[in-house]
Amino acid sequence: MSTEAALAARRHATEAAVKRVHDAIARLHREKAQVSVAAVARRAGVSRTFVYDKPDARAAVATAITAAGERRVQLLAAHDDAQQASWRERALNTEDGLKAAHAEILAQRTRIGELLGQVRDLEAEWTQDAIQRITTENTTLKQRVRQLTADNRTLDERLKAARSNLRFQDRRVADLEARIADPGSAT
Repeated sequence: MSTEAALAARRHATEAAVKRVHDAIARLHREKAQVSVAAVARRAGVSRTFVYDKPDARAAVATAITAAGERRVQLLAAHDDAQQASWRERALNTEDGLKAAHAEILAQRTRIGELLGQVRDLEAEWTQDAIQRITTENTTLKQRVRQLTADNRTLDERLKAARSNLRFQDRRVADLEARIADPGSAT
């Protein structure tokens, strides 16, 4: 008989604690405070283990977190989408610049090759002034190639930085998604 009474008392205490969990969730909603297992357990005067072990309490907290999280997820997703689009746009612009620099360098190298071929073919027929002019043009083209190579290197570094920033943002989004999917691990 005393075992039944003890079990009944324990069942009554558990029901009262679950009711306090529901009340704590309602208070957090009214106060517009963040709902988490730790916050609910603290307000209800129960342990986190109690919240995790009791299906009614766990379901109530999960529902409350989901409801609060959906609004937060929408806000975070909108912010992250805008930020991610910005980084992607920068990366694409940098890639386009890099491709243009590569094409210009290739065109300049081709032009230099053609000019060197003309110099070799016609070297005997050229006057000293013509040789001087070609040499000057060749020097100018070499300087242009050096400048384009430096620009190419700068654009390549910017592309790497933009890709690194994009990877960081992707990791941040994944972290936020994981925190939203499993809010108990954040506490």
